[in-house]
Amino acid sequence: MSKLKALPLLDPEVAEGVVPCCPPLTERPLTAEEAERTAAMFKALGDPVRLRLFSLVASHEGGEACVCDISNVGVSQPTVSHHLKKLKEAGLLTSERRGTWVYYRVEPSVMAAMGQMLTAAAPVA
Repeated sequence: MSKLKALPLLDPEVAEGVVPCCPPLTERPLTAEEAERTAAMFKALGDPVRLRLFSLVASHEGGEACVCDISNVGVSQPTVSHHLKKLKEAGLLTSERRGTWVYYRVEPSVMAAMGQMLTAAAPVA
């Protein structure tokens, strides 16, 4: 039995006030600025360790995860910190220090914006 869990995307109606990183790919060509911003997000997710960390945070109970709960991804702790920093720089994660631990979360607007961009790009059969 698989323990894989689909990452939730917000319903477009729920994400009404969300300003996406860019329009749906089928709506119009991206501007240079939109392409840069979007490429940075996908580049950050293009690394398997970063994608796994992003998935761990996104699927964690309560929508946020302590770094202590997501560090077991097969790389050293300094490498985990480096990857989390890259995800934050790309605007995919936010963090909050609580005592000695740092808690990470995926902002709902990020998931909604990425979902809106990609779901509209799927061809209708």
